[in-house]
Parts: sequence; C-alpha cells; structure tokens
Amino acid sequence: MPTERITFPGHAGHDLAARLDLPTGPTLATALFAHCFTCSKDIPAARRIAARLASMGIAVLRFDFTGLGHSGGEFGNTSFSSNVEDLIAAAQYLAARGMAPDLLIGHSLGGAAVLRARAGIPSARAVVTLGAPFDPSHVAHHFDHALGVIAQEGQAEVSLGGRPFMIGQGFIDDIRRTELGSALADLRAALLVMHAPRDMTVSIDNAAEIFQAAHHPKSFVTLDDADHLISDPGDAEYAAGVIAAWVARYVDMSPPAPPPGAPEGVLRVTEADPEGFLQDVQNGPYHHLYADEPEAYGGTNRGLSPYGFVATGLGACTSMTLRMYARRKGWPLDGIRVEVSHDKVHAQDAAPSGPAKIDRFTRIIHLDGNLDPDQRRKLLEIADKCPVHRTLEHSSHVETKLAPPPGPGDPTAPPDAPAGATPLTATARSD
Repeated sequence: MPTERITFPGHAGHDLAARLDLPTGPTLATALFAHCFTCSKDIPAARRIAARLASMGIAVLRFDFTGLGHSGGEFGNTSFSSNVEDLIAAAQYLAARGMAPDLLIGHSLGGAAVLRARAGIPSARAVVTLGAPFDPSHVAHHFDHALGVIAQEGQAEVSLGGRPFMIGQGFIDDIRRTELGSALADLRAALLVMHAPRDMTVSIDNAAEIFQAAHHPKSFVTLDDADHLISDPGDAEYAAGVIAAWVARYVDMSPPAPPPGAPEGVLRVTEADPEGFLQDVQNGPYHHLYADEPEAYGGTNRGLSPYGFVATGLGACTSMTLRMYARRKGWPLDGIRVEVSHDKVHAQDAAPSGPAKIDRFTRIIHLDGNLDPDQRRKLLEIADKCPVHRTLEHSSHVETKLAPPPGPGDPTAPPDAPAGATPLTATARSD
C-alpha cells in the first residue's frame, strides 16, 4: 500500500503531520479519518482501517491534531472546536489536490468532531462514527480530579493513557457548550453509527442518541465484543469491510474504464497469520476473502486452499461458459452444477510421458433442463473451451519480481535499509 508522508497547515498555521494511504490501483473515493481523544494518526485502529480501505480503492488521510503526535502547536491551546477546524483544513488540503473527501470517519471524540465538521466539508456525502460520544463533554470524566485546579489556575497537567497533557479552561468551556443535536439534524449526509455494546469508555447509549437525532439515510452496526480503541485486528478489519460496503451505496465508486486489452486488476494476497497459513485476499474494492490450509496441514481452515481456488476458477468458468453458449442458442438449460476435484497422478496415467506426477482436475457437470442428447454432447464439448480450462491445459508463463526493500524514510524499513534497490526477477514456465 503506497503511503505518503505529508504536512499541511492547521487551523492556527502550525504544520500538521499526516499520512495519505493510497490504493495501488485507481482511487475510487477519498476518506478523512479523525482519531480519538489524545490519540494519534498511528493508533492501530486507524492504521488497520486505513490500510483495508486503501486496499478497496479508498484513499485515506489520517493526521495528528494540533499539539498531538508529530504535529506542531501546543495541545493546551487547543479545543474541540479547533479540532473541527483542523478537519476542515485537512479537507481543504485534499480538495486542492483534487481529492476532496467523500467520506468522513471519526473514532471516539473524533467521531463527534466529524459530525460537527461536516457542515464545513461540502464534498462529504457520508459520515461514519466509531464509538463516538453524543455529548463531547463526556471526555471530561478522564480528568474529573483536575477540574478544580483547572478552574482555579486556568490549566493543569493531567495524565491520559500514561502520558502527560496540559488541559486548559478554554478546552473545558468549549466541550461544555458544544452540542451535536443541531449538527446531526442538518447533517445532509448518509450516517453510519458503529459502536460496541461492551464499550466501557463511551457507553452504547451514546450511539442510540446519535442515531435518533439524525435523519435518514442512517444505519447502525454493532461492533460486538470490540473494546473502545478497537485494538483487536479482527474488529478493525470487520469495521473497515462494513464501511467500504456501506459507503458504496452513497458514493460513486465506479472505477474508470480500463484501456482496451488491459489485464484484470491486481489481486493482493497478504499474510494474515505468521504462525499459520491464513492469507488475506483482496481483489479491487468489493471482493475480499481468505485462503488457508486445513487444520491437518497446520492451517486454521478459515478459507479455501490454494488448489481450492484453482478448482473454483475452473468450475466457475465452466458454468459461465456453458450458460453463455446455451443463452445464445436459446436452449432450455435451467441450471448448471459443476463438481471439481483435484489430485496428482503419475504422468503415464494420463499420457505416456514419463514417471513424473501431474495435476489432474476432474469435472462432473450436471445440466438441468429439457435438453436433447445432441445438446448435452455439444455442451460437454463447449466445457473444454472454457478459458480457465484452456489456460490449465496449455503453457503458462509466470514472471516473479521481488519488490525493493522499504527505504530509510519508511517506518517499516529495517535499520540501514537501502533505498531504491532494483527489483529481482525470476521467470518460470508451466508446460
């Protein structure tokens, strides 16, 4: 996933540090992500959700609010309203790049902020909240013990998540006078509320109030056992998948037409379990599935095996080819079922070419309908003309390239990683 490190001026002119996670293929939509109170753009939930959305064709800008993470400015001089202004500044930066945000996503207090910021971001057609409070003053319970000192001295240092932060009276006054009811009533965007019933930081009652105050179109999806920070990778993956599927109803995510003769898009396979064999498979913005091995072979059996995918391709292509032919002929083919099995046999069992083993795929085709014997024989002949069948039977050329290691500026780079290394290439043929 390509990621750009960028900065842009925030509400007070300070440079705000950001990451723009981009799809490998065409960008189908753009999202702006607001992190939780005193968190940063690099919190695991933000990284995981942004990565999954980028794999689905949605570019995601996540940034540190003024005074947090790697952004400039003093946190003690900020407020909820200044966070909203930072979000609008981020949207203006994206618009200047021709990527005005279609989608706003906010986690916790960031969820409240995107609801308030929507009025200043006219391009946004959809808003998602994750564990958001209905009343922004809810965050004050994190430092109830310091409210007296803040009132007397104007500010006080408090510990949040094990880190010291300076909280000023201006921040307290701002969240106390902020209400979201009017913003929700005039949201003028589709709303998706996501919340965990067991959230011990922001109760699910907040989700109910947000949902009731908003007009349609609006949706609510539970995050089940997730914690407030959505720290479990599976919960973050689930949230991102739901967001991508939901937003497609309200944002045009049609990819540009490919040039004539262009191959299909890139299918990305990412290791999901280094201790086993589970693989995360993403093909474009809409299709996500898992590959795995059975438990008997050290896997967790959460997806098809690699050969299962090959057999699936053969079976699906066979059925599609038969349907296309019967439809064109106007034949009474009511239904198709293709059973495919795979095994390895000695080459001499299939052809007298030596003792080596080859792959054998066996298809059993069930055809429903009032077909005569000649039509059935012709459809059996047509099955062998399915493109995947022909690919498997004829030579294939596989070219393999090793991507260069990440450069020193990449956070995933190992120490002293060389930048700009030339990819290694290997080729193989299958006859």
